[in-house]
This record gives sequence, structure tokens and C-alpha cells, in this order.
Amino acid sequence: MKIEFFKHSLQKEDVQNAVDVLNSIFLTTGPVSSSFEEKFSNFTGLEHTVSLSSCTAALHLSLLALDVGPGDEVITTPMTFIATATSILHAGAVPVFVDVEDDTGLIDVSKIEKVITKRTKAIMPVHLYGAMVDMKALRQIAQKHNLKIIEDCAHCIEGERDGIKPGQLGDVACYSFYATKNLTCGEGGAASTNNADVAKKIRTLRLHGMSKDAAARYHGRYKHWDMISLGWKYNLDDIHAALLVGQISRLPDNLRMRKKISTCYDEGFSGIKNLTIPSRPGESAHHLYTIWVDKDRRDEILTLFHEHDIGVAVNYRAIHQLTFFQKEFSFLPDDYPIAYDIGKRTITLPLYPGLTKNEIDYVIDVTKSII
Repeated sequence: MKIEFFKHSLQKEDVQNAVDVLNSIFLTTGPVSSSFEEKFSNFTGLEHTVSLSSCTAALHLSLLALDVGPGDEVITTPMTFIATATSILHAGAVPVFVDVEDDTGLIDVSKIEKVITKRTKAIMPVHLYGAMVDMKALRQIAQKHNLKIIEDCAHCIEGERDGIKPGQLGDVACYSFYATKNLTCGEGGAASTNNADVAKKIRTLRLHGMSKDAAARYHGRYKHWDMISLGWKYNLDDIHAALLVGQISRLPDNLRMRKKISTCYDEGFSGIKNLTIPSRPGESAHHLYTIWVDKDRRDEILTLFHEHDIGVAVNYRAIHQLTFFQKEFSFLPDDYPIAYDIGKRTITLPLYPGLTKNEIDYVIDVTKSII
């Protein structure tokens, strides 16, 4: 039996939506992108959504819109995808890492105040695997020190903790619609916020800093556009947006299916020595199902999964031990020992609505035999 690491849940109606755009006059950012932004805002409960080419773009532009730049520091976690940290570098600021909780892999909020300096401008928490950071505690720290919060929600569109959803206590929430995400169009992202001024800045910055996008230029009598700031080419086109609009209504059902699969895994792996399941505080979005194994056997175990035709991944090796960050900042493994340890033990198993019971049972049986 061959189990893919991920299979998307696109349906015929999503493909038809994209075909309709291809048969229309407007391919770039236009009416379909606007429709998606409205529907996504309705789903998240955040007033403004700006669709973008990636979550990386969302993180980058959110920092700029909140006036984070050269000379500033942004606190974040080393247990995340590299884009979290590189977006800070793209903004000209410096990432300052804080180690993670040993049971969740989430940034340890209790350690954040120790690294705040006069240069600290913002905090960028990551809701890892689908589980949310303690945003109530983080909001108190941010208010106390007058810091902005940009939430990396690439794993957590549907999560909730302590009655709080992504973006409700932060300044901007940034989402990914990458190929393996719960909501996907292959490549895409969005920044959502309740701050109209921040949304306006991001909207301008996503398209070269121009005063009018293509849709605005197309309708009505021609009016000259202007370039009012230095921007980027980060907009999401209508073709990709068309793949997203129909999926939003299916997010709750897909979440229920992923949660059911996660529960099957939890029960199947119960009591296995040398296998730890990360804690999931609150209501997880169940984006990834990650296990932590013996670090001395992790790479061997990855190979054995491959030999059994089960797709697996590593989410993630700790950022501070990747070559670029070692060279640039001279980080040592023990600078953030918990993240480093988790990064040496991590394996992510298949988790998506299309998994059948036989496939789930096969993953469980193979995992037991390997571990």
C-alpha cells in the first residue's frame, strides 16, 4: 500500500471556478480575489483581508505596514518554517529567538520578557501544527511593552484557544494557502486584520506601491495611477483565488475529518515507548500530525517509512541550526536546546481528509512495527 504524504481536497467545482476565470477577461487580481477576501474575512471574523502570493509575503508586508524595519528586533520561535525568520530579515530587522515549550513545540511565552530590549518592535508567534500559542498571555506582554503582534497562522486557520481565534488578539494574522495547507491553491497567502490603515498599507505594498491596481484601472474612465511607496509584486491572481473561494465553506467538515484521523492516530500510538505526541492546547486546526521519536533513530525511521511507501516529512529542524543562520548569527545548538531537541526527533505523518480507514490503520501498524 502506498500512502502519499498529502492529497489536496479540491473538487470539480473548484476546478470549474478556475476555468471560468480562464474563460473571462480578467486573469490577475480582480473580482474573484475580492470575493475571496470578503468570504475569508467572514470566516475568520477579521474585518479586512488582503490576498497575497504567499504567507511569506503576508509576514513581510505586515512587518512593513507596522513600521518594523532596520535597527528593530522581532521576537519569534526557532521551531517553525524558515519563512517566519526570513520575513523579518527581508524587512531589515533582526529575528530574536525564544525557545519553545517541551510538550507542545510552541514558543514559550514565559521566556519572552527576558529578551525584550529597547530595539524590540514586535513579536511573531507561530501557531504550530495547528495548535495556538497562549495569545492572552502574549497580548499582556505586548501591551506592557508597547509591541506589535504578527501571528504566523500558516498552520492554523481554524484553531481556537481560551475562546480566542487567530488574529483576534494580534495586529495582523498571516495565512498560507500553499499546496499542503488546509485551504490551498498551490501557492498563495493572506494578511487579515481589524486595522483598516494596516490593511490599506499592505494592499498598496503588494503591488509595487501603486495607487491603483489593474481592476481599479480597468473600470470607468482612465485615470493616471501613481507610485506612492516602494512596494513588491506580492498580489494573488484571480486564477488562484478561484480555487480558494469554494473551499472556505468546506473548512469545518474537513477539520472534523482531520480531527477524527488524529484521534485514530492518538489511540493507535497510545502506550508506545519512544514515541511522543505533542500536546495540543485548545482546539487545534489539526494541520499536521507530528510525532517525536528517539533522536538517534529519527533518520533511520524516516528511511523505514519510505521503504514502506508512506510519505513523511520533518516539520521542522530548528532554524538556528540551519547553515545560513549558523553563519550569519553564530548560533549554537544549546542556545535553544528544546527546539534543537525537538528538531532532531520530529516526523510528520500523513493527515488529510482523503485518508481511508485502511490507510490510517496501515500507517499505525507500520509506525508501531518501526518504532
